Amino acid sequence: MLRVRCLRGGSRGAEAAHLIGAMIGRSVSGWVQRAFQSTSSSAAAAAAQPRIAVEEPVTDVAPQESPVCAYNEWDPLEEVIVGRPENACVPPFTVEVKANTYEKYWPFYQQYGGQPFPKDHLKKAVAEIEEMCNILRHEGVTVARPEPLDWSFEYKTPDFTSTGMYAAMPRDILIVIGDEIIEAPMAWRSRFFEYRAYRPLIKDYFRRGAKWTTAPKPTMSDELYDQDYPIRTVEDRHKLAAQGKFVTTEYEPCFDAADFIRAGTDIFVQRSQVTNYMGIEWMRRHLAPTYKVHIISFKDPNPMHIDATFNIIGPGLVLSNPDRPCRQIEMFEKAGWTVVKPPTPLIPDDHPLWMSSKWLSMNVLMLDDKRVMVDANETSIHKMFESLGIKPVKVNIRHANSLGGGFHCWTTDVRRRGTLQSYFH
Repeated sequence: MLRVRCLRGGSRGAEAAHLIGAMIGRSVSGWVQRAFQSTSSSAAAAAAQPRIAVEEPVTDVAPQESPVCAYNEWDPLEEVIVGRPENACVPPFTVEVKANTYEKYWPFYQQYGGQPFPKDHLKKAVAEIEEMCNILRHEGVTVARPEPLDWSFEYKTPDFTSTGMYAAMPRDILIVIGDEIIEAPMAWRSRFFEYRAYRPLIKDYFRRGAKWTTAPKPTMSDELYDQDYPIRTVEDRHKLAAQGKFVTTEYEPCFDAADFIRAGTDIFVQRSQVTNYMGIEWMRRHLAPTYKVHIISFKDPNPMHIDATFNIIGPGLVLSNPDRPCRQIEMFEKAGWTVVKPPTPLIPDDHPLWMSSKWLSMNVLMLDDKRVMVDANETSIHKMFESLGIKPVKVNIRHANSLGGGFHCWTTDVRRRGTLQSYFH
């Protein structure tokens, strides 16, 4: 699609208008080849002909419907990216990883950092995610997958050395807002090159008409992290979080896409261990004036990704974690929203959750406002959804949970059938 814009201003504006007249109607499928006439020839032609009072209209040639479009978390889901557990590696035990994991798992990271996750566990996770993809297809959803890459290789930038992690959680790196797919810069060094697994998909969406934006990539130098972040116990975490202190500094913008959640023209975000205020401000300016970005906060000792704490599941309907109350909940209640507190998760204490909490039970994927993909083992939350008139689509991904995410984390919704609306007044 070729859009030609005339810039007004002196004789150059007149020349541009003539050039537009020569170019309108010229189009090819696929990539557009632009033909330019010389400035001197355009100037001569402009001088030889009388001025035309009416401008020729700017037109679009063969407009394409974007394959990427989503405005919220619950419109009917048509296409989704599902992550890959294949080749997943334990991230090195750096300061930002320590700040986002619990003390009981620190020996695991110290021993296995840079190596693959346990082979048998990973094999079961792969099988679970394959079945999840099959169920999504059965529910009428198109499924796309990132590339399977080797994450064990060591890479070096001018500022740090690391190995990779995985392409398991597309929600962390990609967010679709309207017809635009935004690539998040990330905040962990082990995830610096994670975008490579998704680039073939994103380039295809772009070629078919989607907008594609990559947020500024941070250097991830030592200045981005508080190298002396003082965490030894859970009590330390609570104290620091209450003081608004995080392992990431404001040295440069950083954010994970999973710290944002959409409700039409209103988008909610938290400042967390991986998303700083500079990153939030970049998104605010980028999305203005169509979208409003609201910062909300929680009583959470380890804020990282909003969707197991505050998960919007319908127009005016939100799941709010009772263990991590929202400090701004009154604004939702005053606006007439229904705030639902999900039941305590049923996952047993001995199940390994190396990178997340038990509250993945509320980390659900809405297929539409009447169907939800939910953990098959969490019977109490099934009843909660049924009481709300929402049908649970039950899937077991317990071993996949261990890698750090539930259904919302393991997916990025590429296309939902709906329109941009305001749900927050």
